[in-house]
Amino acid sequence: MTYALMVQGSPYSQQASHSALRFAEALPAQGHRVAAVFFYHDGVYNAASMMTPPRDEPHLLERWRALHQTQQCELLVCVASAVRRGLLDEGEARRHGHSHPTLEAPFELTGLGQLMQAALHHDRLITFAP
Repeated sequence: MTYALMVQGSPYSQQASHSALRFAEALPAQGHRVAAVFFYHDGVYNAASMMTPPRDEPHLLERWRALHQTQQCELLVCVASAVRRGLLDEGEARRHGHSHPTLEAPFELTGLGQLMQAALHHDRLITFAP
């Protein structure tokens, strides 16, 4: 089965992000994979390029990047939620007059249409919310 996940919780304030990651990381052992992760509301903070947790805490940004590499999943970030919270890719940073992007690659800004496509094209859509 292929899964799409929606993450609505910020990375270190609620359990939603960590739970979504642990779920996604466990899928291959069961013969499944996550194909897309859509970050919405405060979940967009998972894509913040300057996230620097203490060494004794899990580095969720690095784990999302590793998930992208191992399962070739899309990391989709709601553009409206992201821009509202100061997370900008190169194009949005330029458009709004900022000197540098704050969205980490391989995360990509996208709209709610991508969430609908993920729900339609994958076997399951699971939401992780606070």
